[in-house]
Amino acid sequence: MSRDPATLAEAYLPRLRENLRETVIDFWYPRAVDTEHGGFLTSYDAEGEFAGNDRKMIVTQARMVWFSARLYRAGYGDELLDAAERGFDFLTGEMRDDDHGGYYWEVERDGEVVKPNKHMYGQSFVLYGLAEYYRASDDEAAREAAVELFERFEAEAYDHEHGGYVEYFEPDWTPITEGGTYLDNIEPDWSPKEDVDAELDPTTKLMNTHLHLMEALTTFYEATGHDRAGKRLSELLTINTNTVVRKGLGACTDKYAPDWQPLLDDENYRIVSYGHDVENVWLTMDAADALDTSLNYYRDLYETLWDYSLEYGYDDDHGGFYFYGPFDEPATSRIKAWWVQAEALTSALRMYELTGDDRYADVFAETYEFVDEYHVDREVGEWHSGVTEDLEPVGRKGAMYKGAYHNGRALIECIEALERLQDA
Repeated sequence: MSRDPATLAEAYLPRLRENLRETVIDFWYPRAVDTEHGGFLTSYDAEGEFAGNDRKMIVTQARMVWFSARLYRAGYGDELLDAAERGFDFLTGEMRDDDHGGYYWEVERDGEVVKPNKHMYGQSFVLYGLAEYYRASDDEAAREAAVELFERFEAEAYDHEHGGYVEYFEPDWTPITEGGTYLDNIEPDWSPKEDVDAELDPTTKLMNTHLHLMEALTTFYEATGHDRAGKRLSELLTINTNTVVRKGLGACTDKYAPDWQPLLDDENYRIVSYGHDVENVWLTMDAADALDTSLNYYRDLYETLWDYSLEYGYDDDHGGFYFYGPFDEPATSRIKAWWVQAEALTSALRMYELTGDDRYADVFAETYEFVDEYHVDREVGEWHSGVTEDLEPVGRKGAMYKGAYHNGRALIECIEALERLQDA
């Protein structure tokens, strides 16, 4: 039986709106807003109590600036712009390196620098947050900070020989070529951040970093119309729709030598992250839209990536996606991470919009039912970090890499996608 888009919207819009406002927004605001020092506090245990780590790491600080500003633009209240402004002031006042440009990786609650090196994964989210805050506030200081950071990317990190970006630097932007990176040092929890627990060569280029650079440049380009940003966005769109895709496999891999040769010798690198692949689908859609490029150019790729993730990473019994697995084999990491479900929800609806294929609407509905039953914590608020194969929740409500970005963004995106379907 064919699904009716308007019926799908009618069934899920009220639930998504309630989830966003009562489960996500009401958990983080005002709880996470640091009224004493600025920025956000993001360390909370399973019961929503402060978990003791008051350091501020650039990824989550910038994501919370982005989310606060995006919520304001979506009409969820003036207090969200106030939170975004507080976060913007902390980013630019305490985490910006005034001597060399760019932003420190981690500081104490009051801004004392703890980890001064720069990784483009973190820098990408600063650009994302600055650009979104500018869109929400029309604050020229935010536009100037965003342009300054993008131009620092151009001067210090762009790889003119091989394309893409060098990723890891000393505070003065000297590339680091030996030892691990900050991405190796993940705050302990039920699983590593969004990656496999393996030490990285600091010269490695990551799909994950370049995916989020593309995300940031999409928003930056839409906000400012910066000509060179459009050129770089086009290049990142090519990287994420071609370079990182293993054509014979039908899925993406994450690790690359500086010249973009895939690193596949280590078994830890011969894996597929289903969440990143479906996230890549909808983020490249946004990049293509920003560049006024037809999505039909990429439809076959999108269907291929979805086919692979559905075959090897999807739970046909309960709905939802597992974490990752080896090539052409079922998932071996079978915890269902909150962020994977969030990205799958958005990507599924965007694929339904693009193709009209009911299977994507079905995956959206099945995954949301799983999220609603097992991830959403109606008593405490927020989503559980993970759900085991035994359908037990694990992990904290907030951590170094867990703010309101993935699930909050997904709820906003899904609400807006269903509103478009309703109005079509």
